[in-house]
Amino acid sequence: MALEGELAGLMAAAQRGDAASYRALLRACLPVIAGFARSQGVRGDAVDDVVQDTLMTLHAARASYDPARPFMPWLRAITKRRAIDRLRRAARRPQEVFDPLSYEAEVDPLPAPGAGIEARERGAALARAVAALPEGQRQAVEHLGLRELSLDETAALTGRSKNALKVNLHRALKALRASLTPGGE
Repeated sequence: MALEGELAGLMAAAQRGDAASYRALLRACLPVIAGFARSQGVRGDAVDDVVQDTLMTLHAARASYDPARPFMPWLRAITKRRAIDRLRRAARRPQEVFDPLSYEAEVDPLPAPGAGIEARERGAALARAVAALPEGQRQAVEHLGLRELSLDETAALTGRSKNALKVNLHRALKALRASLTPGGE
């Protein structure tokens, strides 16, 4: 505990205004703070950052130290808080990882090759299926489904009642589903 007594004495002298003791205290604290930081899990260059942050806090809080109490637990508490702050900041910062396989696993946002051809083929198949419907059903699909007209507008255009249009649309959708679904329904 010789180090404890030495550091406590230097801190007490620094509190009384002895600048040389204060400089000696800060120099003597460097390896102690670094050891405390490493024991908290801080690694690499971050240890130097924790040492710097701890020295700044020690300077700002030096008047709060009670010379009647041990110095090392006081210094350890400050270092522990600065180490936790550093670890939290490092955890919040996204870490860039080089992973060439991630490019291969990335989904391509562009449409698949030939998707346009498939869409045109589906559109043509739908047009053929609609054209093959009986007149009333075809009109109901074209006006209500494809052109998205209301029942009132379609009834005025075709001269059919709203109920007849609903029945025609229902039957047309059932027929289209059966003709366009593989295996039919």
